[in-house]
Amino acid sequence: METQQINLMRYCLMMFMGVSITFAQVPKNMARINAGSYVPLYGTDDKLPLKVDAFLLDIYPVTNYEYLTFVKYNPAYGKSKIKRIFANVSYLTEWSNDLSFGKLDPQSPVTNISWFAAKKYCECQGKRLPTLDEWEYVGMADEKRIDARSKEDFNKYILSWYEKNNTYTNKVGQTYKNYWGIYDMNGLVWEWTYDFNSIFLSGESRKDKDTDSNLFCGSGSINATDLMNYAAFMRYAFRGSLKASYTTKNLGFRCAKSLK
Repeated sequence: METQQINLMRYCLMMFMGVSITFAQVPKNMARINAGSYVPLYGTDDKLPLKVDAFLLDIYPVTNYEYLTFVKYNPAYGKSKIKRIFANVSYLTEWSNDLSFGKLDPQSPVTNISWFAAKKYCECQGKRLPTLDEWEYVGMADEKRIDARSKEDFNKYILSWYEKNNTYTNKVGQTYKNYWGIYDMNGLVWEWTYDFNSIFLSGESRKDKDTDSNLFCGSGSINATDLMNYAAFMRYAFRGSLKASYTTKNLGFRCAKSLK
């Protein structure tokens, strides 16, 4: 049996047995995100600010090379073999075949991935997809500040990304390293979260919440907590348009892990 398979089996067994992870045991290519609080743009009746528990998050989005390794051990998630209920026809559309990402850079983020496929990948690593609140909590940090959302330079940087094309072909780790040591939260690709459209009405929602009709169209700003957070408005709008089987060329993901 190959060493990689043995290591994977050992790692999965450790996760199954519920071994806790301490700061000193943070897995390679993950960073510890300390507990804290933030004010979400939408979608909570809870007392604000909202508390986020400590967790681990991948430093980089999942790459083509990493996803190819996953497919080799999980052939049912190959380009030609995945069931349509789990991914639409654009799944891995730029890959040459089930076992080749073609001319794509191996260190570029894998895209054209459905929520189902991203969730399965994370589970096979003993991880999970980050929640929307976890993602936004980490995403609001710049190089030196935990919360840079009110800073004009930060908003300009993020908004400039929306004017660019094909940033998903860039290698991971090319954007700034934020306060937590995480790269590419803004400026590379969109990313799946576990409860990606939980505040919108959809059969795909991961939370049982009623719809607030004021979240849509021009009235969408009425209940927002920060009218100047344009980047977050765009993220929430994009998430609300998705279904779990959807794939697009600029949508990738990264994994998270709970701390016990």
